Parts: sequence; structure tokens; C-alpha cells
Amino acid sequence: MPSYSVVAKVDVGHMRQLAARKNVSCILVFGDSSVDPGNNNVLGTTMKSNFPPYGKNFFNSRPTGRFSNGRLATDFIADEAVGFRKIVPPFLDPNLKLEDLPYGVSFASAATGYDDLTANISNVLPVSKQIEYFEHYKIHMRKLLGEERAEFIIRNALYVLSMGTNDFLQNYFLEDTRQKQYSLQKFEDFLLSQMSKDIEMMHRLGAQKLVVVGVLPLGCIPLMRTLKNTNNTCVTTLNDVANSFNAKLSKQLAQLKAKLGLTTAYVDVFGMIQRAVSEPKIYGFVEATKGCCGTGLVEYGDSCRGLSTCSNPDEYIFWDAVHPTQKMYKIIADEAMESIANEFA
Repeated sequence: MPSYSVVAKVDVGHMRQLAARKNVSCILVFGDSSVDPGNNNVLGTTMKSNFPPYGKNFFNSRPTGRFSNGRLATDFIADEAVGFRKIVPPFLDPNLKLEDLPYGVSFASAATGYDDLTANISNVLPVSKQIEYFEHYKIHMRKLLGEERAEFIIRNALYVLSMGTNDFLQNYFLEDTRQKQYSLQKFEDFLLSQMSKDIEMMHRLGAQKLVVVGVLPLGCIPLMRTLKNTNNTCVTTLNDVANSFNAKLSKQLAQLKAKLGLTTAYVDVFGMIQRAVSEPKIYGFVEATKGCCGTGLVEYGDSCRGLSTCSNPDEYIFWDAVHPTQKMYKIIADEAMESIANEFA
């Protein structure tokens, strides 16, 4: 593998030209904590991160509800590819102004998944509810801009879908409901049938340009290493599950692209994080096995609240025992933009 793909810096000017040429109007985001900028703040759930040390390296060191020390990959894509805003705000933010809507929002909710049961376990927004909020967004946009301009923005937005991790870690491997109904392979197929329904609904509502993010290497998450007592190596069985799911997801996405006439890009976050974990120095990382918050072995969300952190998060792949650092998200965003540029050019 050529090293340039690992440390490539995105040509921001080129990305913005491409976005302009393809009329990319804004970014609209659906998914879990990998892309939730704070929607869970207003929900009756314990899955929140709107307190320190989260946000330590965000603008003004402000905790926003992003499960990281700073910005998420979608924030970087909005800033560097679309170019209107430095962040993607949460749609449920009570301080969100109507005039901000045309620049894009996130409907994502930490701890959700393709399976509605996954969302119900943590009392967060299932994808069906995220899509319902997207319909509200469309109504607001029509009132704000008129039918024609609103439709143009909706049709030309970049839609990002990023979830799947919680379907396995919070649902299938923890609860017995789905285990009784499905073998692991059949559960993967069930998740993909749900994803297809979601994408078909989004397409009916106007989605044309779609980016789908695969599942990260589940076995390299520090919490999973701790629970499986494999601190020196990733948990192979869990990585195999993620790999199997991603292969099917990629295939399913190709079928949906053909069936619906979508422009699509697949983001191989599994490969990116696995490479970073196995060769951290290439990216300038020093610590690949634990997070920056607390011990870095088990804490995330509420259990990370108020804890001390490592002195330099940029040396860490993971911020807490589950979620990547801003630096890792920037790397993911750069490679995602390469994927988008290749597929959308």
C-alpha cells in the first residue's frame, strides 16, 4: 500500500471546486455517536457527552455533545468539502437558527443503529425518527426559502449515513432478543434490509448523493480489548464480524446505487482505523490501545465525566474507550473526501 494514501492531505480548493461543480449544497447527516454533534443533549437518555473533558479541543474548549475532544469527521467534511460552515450543528439544538438550516444539519443520535431495537435499548432516536426530523427540516426549508430553492438544496445535499457498531456491541452481543431470532449472519442481513429501507425512504424524500460509512474494527476498540482481556492485540472474532458486515454493506450499496440511480461513496473506516492501530507512527500516533480519558480502558460517556485526560490527545487514536480523537476523525474525513472525489468526479 503506498504511504501517500495514509498521510494524504486533501486539496481543500479542489474539493470545494468539485462540490460547486456538482452543486453540492450542504451536508445532511444520519447515524450514531460517530456523527452526533449533540442531538442526544435534549433526549431522556444517559448516552450523552455534553460535559468536560469532552470538547477539550473544540472551539473555546466547549463540550457540545460530540463524543470526542473536538470536531467529528462530518464537521471537517462540511468545512473542507462544502465550505460554508466549520461544523454541522445538531437539528435538535434549541439555539439553532432557521437561517442556519440551508448549510446542513445532523439528525444523528449517539447509541442508535440500523435496528430500531438498538435505539430503544438506550432511549435514543431510531433512524425512522431521524428521517421524520428530516421531513420537519424540509418543511422549515420550504417556509424559509420557497419550494424551488428548498428542493434544489435537498436534491443536491450530501447525505451521510454512519452507524452499525451499536447494533452489534449494545444489541446483538449484549441482549438475547435478536440472538433468539437470528444467527449472526442472518442478523447482518436483517440490518442491511433495514438500511436499504432507510435509504429508499431518504431517496423518496430527495436524497441523490449518498455517503455510507462502514463499521470500524470492533475488536480494536479499547473497551472491547479490555472486556476480552486482549490488551496487546485486537479481538479477531469481533473484527471478523465487522469485516463480514462491511463486505455485505458495500455490495448492498452497489445494488441500491443501480436500483435508485444514486451517486454513492463507501467510506472504509475499518481499514483506516486498523492501519492506524497497526502502524500508528505513520499517522503520528503514539498510543493505539487505549483512550485519552481516565484509564482509557473502560470509560466513555458518563463514566468519563470530569476525569483527567492525557496531555496530548493528538498522539492518541481514541479519545475515550470507544470513540476516536479529533485527529483520527480528521484522517477519516480526509480519506472519505478522497472517496467522495473519486466516486462523484
